[in-house]
Amino acid sequence: MSQHLLMIEDDSRLAAMVGEYLEQNGFRVSRAADGHSGLTYLRSEGSSSGIDLVILDLMLPDIDGLEVCRSIRALAGSAGQTPVLMLTAKGDPMDRIIGLEIGADDYLPKPFEPRELLARIRAILRRKSEPAPLAGNQKELRFGTLVIDRDARTVAVGDTVCDLTSYQFDLMVALAERAGRVLTRDQIMEAVRGRELEAFDRSIDVHMGRIRAAIEVDAKSPKRILTVRGVGYVFARQQD
Repeated sequence: MSQHLLMIEDDSRLAAMVGEYLEQNGFRVSRAADGHSGLTYLRSEGSSSGIDLVILDLMLPDIDGLEVCRSIRALAGSAGQTPVLMLTAKGDPMDRIIGLEIGADDYLPKPFEPRELLARIRAILRRKSEPAPLAGNQKELRFGTLVIDRDARTVAVGDTVCDLTSYQFDLMVALAERAGRVLTRDQIMEAVRGRELEAFDRSIDVHMGRIRAAIEVDAKSPKRILTVRGVGYVFARQQD
């Protein structure tokens, strides 16, 4: 069965062109022309796992795309975990940073090449569908009160399940599997088989901030994921 994409985009010409291209590459594409319509459709289809990914334009006629992304993440059940790929106006890095902070999985500046959009969609869906590779037969990674369940794709601190996107979960696993080892941003991105870092691309830092907010007692003074200045990050081997 074809994977179902929802494109929330008010530019009918762009939506038709992109939709046709994605359908030629094996996807089923539905379109909503504004934020409210997109959320209504996702609540209906997403509740039955009918939407595999949302392509979200930030410039919408009724409500801001960032607010749409917040509303998606607030939805109950599987609909709230639907991957989101944002389309942003070129030259608006703050929108991209905020979007990632509130739960978007990736972003693509306009104008873009359809082939790049296709590649990013496939990468996100691959991360969503494929479990992280197991080290030996170890299903869970435990670090004190923090537990990463790779089968369930959940992270919990004590009795609290952390709210992470699929991509952030993969980042956590990549770091935890290499606990005690300092990883550069490029090594982390390579470990999750994501896109290569663009020049001055700080999205990895935004995702790390989101992960810290979910798993640390004090995100401003992290004890689990540590920054090594000028190098990258290290996942602490010994934790409370």
